[in-house]
Amino acid sequence: MASQTPHNSPGSAWLATHARRPDIASAVWDLDGLAPIHCTTWLAAEIQLNISLDALGRLRRGHRGPLLLDPALDTAWWLVPHSAALELADIRSVTVHPQEWPLHVPPVEHPAAGRFWHIPPDGSGHLTEPAYLAAALGPVGRLPAEAF
Repeated sequence: MASQTPHNSPGSAWLATHARRPDIASAVWDLDGLAPIHCTTWLAAEIQLNISLDALGRLRRGHRGPLLLDPALDTAWWLVPHSAALELADIRSVTVHPQEWPLHVPPVEHPAAGRFWHIPPDGSGHLTEPAYLAAALGPVGRLPAEAF
């Protein structure tokens, strides 16, 4: 059944601007599908779901950016800046996908195909800070003092 929810929130509008064809992204969302958004101004850091949720508990709100979850795949994707490719390279639990990789996302307003935004984009372009994500993925107590 097609969604009746308009996709005009700042977060969905921001995501659509990163699609190669924003009109197609919106049409896919209207059909309750996942739109391919190519990582151009940000990257997607893929991490197992339970590891991501543990890290989330260690991150202060100001250091958290958008977080997409797919429980059926046991997978989470953090939206991170391009610098994350280097900053997260040595963390085995993280796969940072390259620029132009298509992340298939639901709109911010509702889940689609089992995926949902645990922390939705707000339209501002705020991303997860990779240094803090790296620290949150490490042993307990390794977060910088300013993270608290």
